[in-house]
Amino acid sequence: MAGRNSGLRGASIAAVILSMGFLSACQQEPGAGSRERETPAQPVVTEAVAWQPRQVKVEAVGTSRAYKSVTLYPEVRGEVVEVSLKAGDRVKAGQAIVKLDDRDQKLAVELAQVNLEDAKRLFSRYKRTRSSGSVTESALDDARSAVERARLSLARAQVALDYRRVKAPFDGHIGITNIDPGARIDPSTAITTIDDRSTLLVTFQVPELFLGQIKEGQSISVATWANGNPDHQGQVIDIDSRVSPDTRTFAVRAQVDNSADLLRPGMSFRVTLSMEAGRYPVIPEVALQWGNDGAFVWAVQENGTVSRVPATVVQRLQGAILVESDLPEGQSVVTEGTQRMREGLPVTNLAGL
Repeated sequence: MAGRNSGLRGASIAAVILSMGFLSACQQEPGAGSRERETPAQPVVTEAVAWQPRQVKVEAVGTSRAYKSVTLYPEVRGEVVEVSLKAGDRVKAGQAIVKLDDRDQKLAVELAQVNLEDAKRLFSRYKRTRSSGSVTESALDDARSAVERARLSLARAQVALDYRRVKAPFDGHIGITNIDPGARIDPSTAITTIDDRSTLLVTFQVPELFLGQIKEGQSISVATWANGNPDHQGQVIDIDSRVSPDTRTFAVRAQVDNSADLLRPGMSFRVTLSMEAGRYPVIPEVALQWGNDGAFVWAVQENGTVSRVPATVVQRLQGAILVESDLPEGQSVVTEGTQRMREGLPVTNLAGL
């Protein structure tokens, strides 16, 4: 019995010693277990976020007209005696296109000239004899008035003669006419058209969403519908003051240089207009991840850990994406190694090593 009791006491003492040694070891190396549980920084590749405007391309159908365009009508009725130009000819301002019979008007001008010369001679004679007292002041005033009336009659006769010629109001190209010599025309008869097509005015409709974003002087690109035709550049010159309640669009007019004379008034065009609509963060396409609650990116914080930042796609670019997100300019986002990421994970940038 004594032997068994001493053996039990020895085993108990050994157990106590082992327990004390374990506790002592724990006290000598505090935090050893916590160091073993620390997560090492994960190697990743990051890229800094930049901000840039969103480029919006608006396409519309535009209708053109000449910079100056007019349909010519005669001022008076009469018989056509001469048509001096044909369709397609270029005309200078003031050049006669159609001439009407003007024999009576020429005689009226000559008669008015004769009357004016008579009135001038009488007035001159009265002035010379005024000092002799043979001419009264009243007679002298009447003679002076007669000169003025004769001058006005001559001017009126000259205007009537000028009306017998239909002239070009500006430089341009003549359109087709159906008037031939011998035809009788009146002020309601359309003779022909004249277009100054050195510049075309292109009018197109833009959705009201872009009201305030289009400015005068903004560049546009216009192209015909024929395949292979090059684009032509234009410039916005007019913006309508109202939005149509039916179409919810407003009219914009641009001028397009046509000095090469390749385009014609009345043609329709495909109009392309590029605009900037706000500034957004731009991230590499590979940085955008998708989860159950939408798109996001892994952003590297100042303490070297990553956090999940929601991002909404605004516009896709070549190899990059504009997003609406709380990402300041210069913020680093993970582009490679995203599969291993979790909230608060420390990372190290391989590109910076």
